[in-house]
Amino acid sequence: MQINILDAKNRLSQLVKYAQAGEEVVIANRGQPVARLVAEHAATAPGLGADFLRWLDEHPLPAHMRRDHEAIEAGIAAERAAWE
Repeated sequence: MQINILDAKNRLSQLVKYAQAGEEVVIANRGQPVARLVAEHAATAPGLGADFLRWLDEHPLPAHMRRDHEAIEAGIAAERAAWE
């Protein structure tokens, strides 16, 4: 569903219910889509974090790009010192 900004303002509660029901609501400005209203659970579905961690385990950084904790902390400290 696409709706203009003024109508979206006047019907926000109804549009939120549509989004909660799984419908995508596109908000347009002069006919051009500018925003999308989707249900929160769609963006934070359970398991996404676990899937991402599994992907990271399956796709490690190349050896030349890996740094240990101390090297990362030293890099952060150097960046901060450069700003002072």
